[in-house]
Amino acid sequence: MSPPVAPVGWSRWLVPPAALSVHLSIGQAYAWSVFKPPLESALGLSGTQSALPFQLGIVMLGLSAAFGGTLVERNGPRWAMTVALVCFSSGFLLSALGASLEQYWLIVLGYGFVGGIGLGIGYISPVSTLIKWFPDRPGMATGIAIMGFGGGALIASPWSAQMLESFGSDSSGIALAFLVHGLSYAVFMLLGVLLVRVPRDAAQEAPGTAPHTPTGPRVSANQAIRTPQFWCLWIVLCMNVTAGIGILEKAAPMITDFFADTSTPVSVTAAAGFVALLSAANMAGRIGWSSTSDLIGRKNIYRLYLGVGALMYTLLALFGDSSKPLFVLCALVILSFYGGGFATIPAYLKDLFGTYQVGAIHGRLLTAWSTAGVLGPLIVNWIADRQEAAGRDGASLYGLSFVIMIGLLVVGFVANELVRPVAPRHHVPAPREAAHAERQQSESA
Repeated sequence: MSPPVAPVGWSRWLVPPAALSVHLSIGQAYAWSVFKPPLESALGLSGTQSALPFQLGIVMLGLSAAFGGTLVERNGPRWAMTVALVCFSSGFLLSALGASLEQYWLIVLGYGFVGGIGLGIGYISPVSTLIKWFPDRPGMATGIAIMGFGGGALIASPWSAQMLESFGSDSSGIALAFLVHGLSYAVFMLLGVLLVRVPRDAAQEAPGTAPHTPTGPRVSANQAIRTPQFWCLWIVLCMNVTAGIGILEKAAPMITDFFADTSTPVSVTAAAGFVALLSAANMAGRIGWSSTSDLIGRKNIYRLYLGVGALMYTLLALFGDSSKPLFVLCALVILSFYGGGFATIPAYLKDLFGTYQVGAIHGRLLTAWSTAGVLGPLIVNWIADRQEAAGRDGASLYGLSFVIMIGLLVVGFVANELVRPVAPRHHVPAPREAAHAERQQSESA
């Protein structure tokens, strides 16, 4: 499928809605926690087992983004969005079959493996195109798309909860909810497939834009992974994502457990609303904190994410079960940092490695997301299961996992402090410099 070229007079402002139609759809992954309690009840699963589809989905997101980036650049956004549509929707349809047959492995395969590929290809599909259309405002352009991914659960969480309430939370009701999700998202993502366009000429600026000449260092993707800066940022992203995803994946049952023994327990509907609030914080952080990083610098903003994030986890561990407003506030701040970290990391990479192959470098760095997608839910769910088996309940199910999250955020904070400018020996010579050096070598010969 050849990339669709924009006709003369095509408005670049039609491209962000195309990106949003895909990212708002695949952002449903952040509402997985709404399905956890019904699946655990209907199929007799533990919290750790019910997290497997989400964990595998995030793993496949990172891997498919890392290894599929070249194909996305070569074949264009329409091809990538089509692949994302087919995989993401097929994942739901397979999951619907698995729930109907009460075969959990089909849900893991469908939602986690097949759907996860759709997540990864869909995540990176519009980013490069948006930068080409908005060379004068690349941060805003990528922020739009990444914000959509963060906000997907804002729609999906209450929608999923309403479907489970209407269809029932047994295996057949879950299957029907999965089926409706798969078909609905296919239609919505198709809008993006049909609408997306690339600029007429890569050398021609998009209408109404200012000339843009890449400046700064030029580091290739292959060379970048040989630098300590890349691995410091890998640790920074992994720790920040682990801290956020640990709450996000288990958000609904977590807030229910924290206040189960109080005079005002949290209902299923209120828990779904909490998930939607987290999604809003995730989405707002992607725009707000990444924009703030333009003013105070990338290293400083990550000091905020990691340092204040550790403080928020400390407050949750010590006082989270004593006040609902405090619990919700701390969780919202952590999730805003989680979203902000995703939106800021491309700019951090650009600052260090330049724009030469920043997309490919970003794809490789997203393997940190894959790792965090396993670590975060595993830490929270495994410890909660062990504590429950030991006879504990309520907030005590999560105390140890919160302490671990604090330690991980401190590790990320230290890694961020170790980031320095990339040494010139890692830079790729600019074309003019390379040509000049070649001429000098031939003249001396």
